[in-house]
Amino acid sequence: MRRLRTTADVQDASDDPLVRWAAQALSSGGAAWEHNGAVAVHAPVLTRRRRLVLSGPAEGVASLLAAHGRGVELRPLLERPLALDVMSVMPTPWVEDKPFGWMDRSGTLDLPAEACWLGAPDGVEALLHEANPDSWAWPGEKGVCRWAGVHVGGELVATAAEAWSSADVGFMMGVAVHPSHTGQGLGQRVCQFVTSSLLTLYGTCALFVENYNAPAIALYRKLGFAYRDVTTLLPAA
Repeated sequence: MRRLRTTADVQDASDDPLVRWAAQALSSGGAAWEHNGAVAVHAPVLTRRRRLVLSGPAEGVASLLAAHGRGVELRPLLERPLALDVMSVMPTPWVEDKPFGWMDRSGTLDLPAEACWLGAPDGVEALLHEANPDSWAWPGEKGVCRWAGVHVGGELVATAAEAWSSADVGFMMGVAVHPSHTGQGLGQRVCQFVTSSLLTLYGTCALFVENYNAPAIALYRKLGFAYRDVTTLLPAA
């Protein structure tokens, strides 16, 4: 089992955007390892959770999970088909906590003119409370960098944030459209703006999405994102 000490080490060991995104934790108390082609990144605080992000061949992932997967409130995060393979061979039982979706894309995307980065997040919190109260990203939260928006008649009616980006994976969170302005393409507009901006900066853009949110998944697919089922694990009781 080999210790990966830098973000560059993780990038050399894996081309999976999921673990490359988690590699940002190495600059804030995290750690990473490689074993038999698999990679694990321990992120003490990443999108509000203490995570162990894993990717690679099931045998190597199982070894990394056995070595580093225990701890108070630690959430192993990995692709769901891989998780099912790993759980079937682990001597210590694990159970799924909550499956959801990871989406990413690379390349370039046209920048729409109607959206912009907000100089200050004025109106964002009120919009989130109205349209997306379960958002993981909020103004002023650690790791949330900046907000984009679309205004209609001087009112902020759509927003999305850059939050928890890594060295080569930009991350989009906090998408919301005011209920009185849905069905007008505003969500796609603000997401296209953020995606285009992050692709220019990082080369890859990614996001989390609820696996049951078919309209959001369809919107992101329209912008070129590919969907992967991911899940978090818990030790069996």
